[in-house]
Amino acid sequence: MAIKRQQRKEPSVQQAKTVKETEVFEQTLRPKHLAEYVGQSSIKEHLIVYIAAAKKRTESLGHTILHGPPGLGKTTLAHIIAKEMGSQMRTTSGPAIEKPGDLASLLTNLEEGDVLFIDEIHRMRPAIEEVLYSAMEDFALDLVIGKGPTARSMRLDLKPFTLVGATTKIGSVSAPLRDRFSHHFKLQFYNDIEMEQIVERTAGILDVTMDAGAARSVALSCRATPRIANRLVRSVRDFAQVQDETVVSKDRVLSTLKKLGIDNKGLDDTDRMILRTVIEKFGGGPVGVSTLAAATAEEIDTLEDVYEPYLMQCGYLHRTPKGRMVTKLAYELLS
Repeated sequence: MAIKRQQRKEPSVQQAKTVKETEVFEQTLRPKHLAEYVGQSSIKEHLIVYIAAAKKRTESLGHTILHGPPGLGKTTLAHIIAKEMGSQMRTTSGPAIEKPGDLASLLTNLEEGDVLFIDEIHRMRPAIEEVLYSAMEDFALDLVIGKGPTARSMRLDLKPFTLVGATTKIGSVSAPLRDRFSHHFKLQFYNDIEMEQIVERTAGILDVTMDAGAARSVALSCRATPRIANRLVRSVRDFAQVQDETVVSKDRVLSTLKKLGIDNKGLDDTDRMILRTVIEKFGGGPVGVSTLAAATAEEIDTLEDVYEPYLMQCGYLHRTPKGRMVTKLAYELLS
């Protein structure tokens, strides 16, 4: 029995090691300062002003919420905010905070000026949100100790801090919590020039030499999303190294993308399957998202957060009160 328990532990240790290595690797690709951050020019302009003003007043930056589709750089911006403010950052996520005591532990351990980053903040429980209200407004923590007739309230003073929240569903953040953020920033998809700059930057960090046109071919195929760009650069590098190629050519990029099932617009097999399902099974729509999720064997949240935003931006899909419908462009794409 002892041997069996030891064997069960080994995969979990290896998995934790792999996750940690991945996190460390992703950190090396992230820009550390606003000057290095490509794109989102309007957000950067505002942050430069707000951070400079906060530093002049020797105060913490106002609480900030970042929202937009996944992979656009919300977590990276949170790290940059902490770096620019010269502060430490503590990271957690909405689902990880299971009870008010978890949040209280995080808040009471913050030093003055620290940044608390809560990813997926829309998934926090209402009881935990209520504890956060006084912490954000008054830098104080209201706790109830005990139960029943002997219960009493206690207020703990907190050191001034900055809360940075990130969410892919700003509409799911409750109004009382949303209104307590001083700064609201929506991250937009990147244009082709910005994506090419991101690809070139990632290639430089990974010590990958790209031929003329290779970086642009990658940039046009990564769904205007930096996270996907970083993944594709690594994939192209791996395919080139296996063939002992020291310089990544445009042909190597195109052959790699073809093997990955990605076209020159960044659409993959799942994107095309979604469009084909709406056309072939539902006559082009309208079809409800739950029905579409069942027909494609995808989660509703995955459809709404990962696939639909880019398909709508490209003009292949649009939402109506009756459901999802494909456009003429989708028919042309699949013809």
